[in-house]
Amino acid sequence: MQRRLPDYLKRPIIDTDTTRTVRKILKTKCLNTVCENARCPNKNECYTKNTATFLIMGNNCTRNCRYCNISCNRPEPLDLNEPKHVAEAVRDLGLKYAVITSVTRDDLHDGGAEHFASCIYEIRNICADIKIEILTPDFKGDTDALKTIIKAHPDVFNHNIETVREVFKTARPQGNYDCSLEVLKYIKENSDILTKSGLMIGLGETFEQIENTMADLRSVGCDILTIGQYIQPSKEHLEVSKYYTLDEYEDLKTLAGKIGFKSFQIGPLVRSSYKASDIVNVS
Repeated sequence: MQRRLPDYLKRPIIDTDTTRTVRKILKTKCLNTVCENARCPNKNECYTKNTATFLIMGNNCTRNCRYCNISCNRPEPLDLNEPKHVAEAVRDLGLKYAVITSVTRDDLHDGGAEHFASCIYEIRNICADIKIEILTPDFKGDTDALKTIIKAHPDVFNHNIETVREVFKTARPQGNYDCSLEVLKYIKENSDILTKSGLMIGLGETFEQIENTMADLRSVGCDILTIGQYIQPSKEHLEVSKYYTLDEYEDLKTLAGKIGFKSFQIGPLVRSSYKASDIVNVS
């Protein structure tokens, strides 16, 4: 049954000189954003603030998660100029905080870890004082790949658990809940990098299962949590089982604090990189 989208989840179309400038810079540098590819509801708000979340390593993912709007097709060859172009876009946008994510690239021997690292190095070559957050796939738990990330030392390492254990295999058939936890644990135990994770709700989970997932994330030292409402991208994707109320989001905020998260963004339209700089107190 298709559920009607609540009014508090609807966003107006915004078209300003700033949003057009952001689009022009991204087009000139031949860059993708998760804002466009994943149909993020906050895209225009972020564009008006002269920011975007860069999507590296192509438009095609090697995994077919049942909630995600990004295509699962044969991946493109890596663009070796992409790290430099990302860095130039960061400079041209005047960012103080850059967020980089990627499609999953299981076809690459390191899952794309070195490409992430190259982006970090290139950005810091151009903008030495910038803060960098990366949102990565699980790299199949490969510790060599994670060591490459640690050496590049982003300010924040984000890997999304995405959903509760009981729903995980339905939503992410090629992923592994425990592997995701181990990835976050490895980064926390082997570096001083802040760790971050997030989940979507409205996929059939219970409140207790959300609480258990929060506890699992804290048990591996996860510093920052994001929670937002799942919105079905198309009829081919998983249906929404529930739209959480604004009061329920307040309950989840209280619970996150109780479980031990000092930093979190929880709300209907919260996404992994939404107001990412605010959550780590970047001025």
